Amino acid sequence: MSKQGRVTGKIKVADAGTVEVNLPVIIFKEDGSTISYCPALDLAGYGNTEKEASESMNVVMEEYFSYTIHKKTLDKDLKKLGWKVKKNMHKKMTPPSVSTSLETNENFKRIFDNNSFKKVDTTFQIPAVA
Repeated sequence: MSKQGRVTGKIKVADAGTVEVNLPVIIFKEDGSTISYCPALDLAGYGNTEKEASESMNVVMEEYFSYTIHKKTLDKDLKKLGWKVKKNMHKKMTPPSVSTSLETNENFKRIFDNNSFKKVDTTFQIPAVA
């Protein structure tokens, strides 16, 4: 595991009524567990293995997007996390840069400073915003 990688991501609307989200996930070990962490959304999943942590992250992401879309707070929440969000949800959204995330996200700064990790670009399918 290394400290290489950038926080990048994009959200695009797919044809099948879902939004395809491609975001980096940082995988590291802490206190005997494997953690799968998405700095752009400040969300984490965990498990005994990398596979379990990734499966947990998928559940966390699905719940996050389902909840924020249902409550109609996705764009507001993403802006709070440092994303650049256009009013039209079909337009490209941009996550915060690495330097911004390191300055504003204490979880990511702690992980970056104290853990060896690897970065994995991960695609998530979520319901499209109406």
